[in-house]
Amino acid sequence: MAEYKALEDFQQITTTIHWNLHSTLKSKIKLWSTKYKNYRTITERIKLNLSPKFISNVDFNFKIDESIIKTMTLNEQTAAREHELIINEIKQIIENFPKTTNEDEIKLTEEEHDLLKLGPRFMFNDPKTASRRRRTELATLKRKIANRFLEKVIIPGRPVEQFIAELDVLLQNLHDIPIFKHNKNDSIKQNKDISSIIVSQLPLFQNSNPLKIPKKKNYELAHLYYLPKAHKPNTPLRPIISGLKHPTIKISKYLHDLLRPLFDKIAQEITETSGFELLKKLDKWSKLNINQQTLFCTIDVVDLYTMIPQVEGVLSLKKMIDYLNLKQIGGLKIETIIRLSRFVMQNNSFSYHGQFYHQIRGGAMDSPLTLTVANCYMFFYEQPIIKQINNSGGLYFRYIDDIFIAINWPARHLFKQIDRWNHFDENIKLSENIGSTADFLDLHMENQNGQLFTTIFQKPSYEPSYLPFNSIHPLHMKKNIIFTMLLRTVRYCSTFQDYLNEREKLRVALLLNKYTNKFIDEQFKNLLQKLNIQPLTCNNYANYRQEVIGSPIKEIVPVDYGKTIFVHFTYCSSMRTFPKKFHTLWNKYFGKSPINDVLPILGTRNIKNPDMINNHYKFIVRDDIGNCPQIILIDINGLYIEQTNIPLKNTDLKSSSEQTTRRASGYSEYDHRPLTN
Repeated sequence: MAEYKALEDFQQITTTIHWNLHSTLKSKIKLWSTKYKNYRTITERIKLNLSPKFISNVDFNFKIDESIIKTMTLNEQTAAREHELIINEIKQIIENFPKTTNEDEIKLTEEEHDLLKLGPRFMFNDPKTASRRRRTELATLKRKIANRFLEKVIIPGRPVEQFIAELDVLLQNLHDIPIFKHNKNDSIKQNKDISSIIVSQLPLFQNSNPLKIPKKKNYELAHLYYLPKAHKPNTPLRPIISGLKHPTIKISKYLHDLLRPLFDKIAQEITETSGFELLKKLDKWSKLNINQQTLFCTIDVVDLYTMIPQVEGVLSLKKMIDYLNLKQIGGLKIETIIRLSRFVMQNNSFSYHGQFYHQIRGGAMDSPLTLTVANCYMFFYEQPIIKQINNSGGLYFRYIDDIFIAINWPARHLFKQIDRWNHFDENIKLSENIGSTADFLDLHMENQNGQLFTTIFQKPSYEPSYLPFNSIHPLHMKKNIIFTMLLRTVRYCSTFQDYLNEREKLRVALLLNKYTNKFIDEQFKNLLQKLNIQPLTCNNYANYRQEVIGSPIKEIVPVDYGKTIFVHFTYCSSMRTFPKKFHTLWNKYFGKSPINDVLPILGTRNIKNPDMINNHYKFIVRDDIGNCPQIILIDINGLYIEQTNIPLKNTDLKSSSEQTTRRASGYSEYDHRPLTN
């Protein structure tokens, strides 16, 4: 855990003075916790007109007179004074904590402050790092190409070596790094060594078992940590259980990949994952059914993942398979799938503060199978509701634990029905929001006197943070951001004025991310040209918008991994012409080879963002101080800087893949372009 790692780092760099002060501060904080609890207890008893604790132990009625009240007040004042004294002592220890003589090691420069504002996806123009990574990236590519030859039982020949050598020269020229001449004899010797290794490994490759024994170091017990809810008042903490290396995670992912397509098949009519698809269906429905009394209702299923019983959740998978009348899935018997599902659901464990816990209800949200189980459980729960809504001419859609309903019922009747639905299953509790307006996914909907109006919905926590323009990403990625955001604006905004407002919001957000106004205008015009639209006005906006909504959407072609090679190179500003030259080289050496059916997809690797928070600071979250966890900030040298109290809300333990942060160094942008010259 991060706290123990930070403490370990602190122990390694600390001096005797630092450690003594740390021990003193630790004991004072424990004492503060006791004093604070005593003070709160006394204060609450006085507010509730309760007698002191010792009176309740006496076996007769004790009449509280003015002397007792005066004693209780003095007791409160004493506790308050003791609490204040211990706080002052802690502050004094913190103020006297030794500071480093070189303040530049603690204080961030203006440039570093600007760096932190760029966000985790910002990439630097660093040819040196790109050049340093070149050999590793070329070796990885060479191994992938060799594997494709070996799959066809063909030994890679000289074309592979020549391709890698020529690609190496190309990259060195682009990185502006001097090319060193190699001894020809060394190259010949190296080629012989590589060929002999490949020949020796070929029988092993042909007869190898694809199932590998997992290494112990790749697995660990899940652990509990907290993430702040920055968009809510007082910044409460959300408990998260991280099980990315849990022993059952791979089984869970395998079952999810096996069963999720089946659920998508049976629930495609009522499942919505896109605000645009919801808009099209709602727009079609409203032309015939909407009136002044039409209600929009959004319902949240309370704690869906943690409330589903494990046995009933697994049985819902069996019910789905029986519903589809399947005997086998992916070569596995149904009995095997059910037993594996039960094993995953009933073996969710995690550690917290040295204690070990076993989850006996619901599933871990970071486990892929939990999502499929929750969806199946909800699918069979909601069938009577869907039938009732459809019979009344309404609309019903669900996305995981969020439900949207459009219905021509009186509000009182809808509330009554939701209360009835809440009694269908004791494990499912619905929290509704009913009115003439609704927000679902990223779509805002309004019923204005029987007319449907829509626009873009953004959560209160939304921040206008896009890929910075001065980040060294390929230019087409930045163009695509503007294209897709403006296309969504045209689709979602039902009035020309809303379109103008959202377009200018987008412009301001892009300007804040260093995009130039000229570049923004060019991409705005480019969208209209691709859609064959004249400049939008108040008179033609509605007609053009309907054309855009009705235009067919290009289907996403799934990647055939058997005929695809993903190629990653660290990108820098001098590599703008690299994709074209790479594909030219590929066609030159492999266009007529046995692997000519393999398509290389070129992607970029990030230059690791030297995030100054990670370099300068370490965060320690302590939650053993009363009910008010603290985030303690220390610098890289282990010196205390500040602490912040954050109230902890009593919620169920949750874990969400949506809240799992991604490291900047591990993020890849793919360039899905065809193999062309």
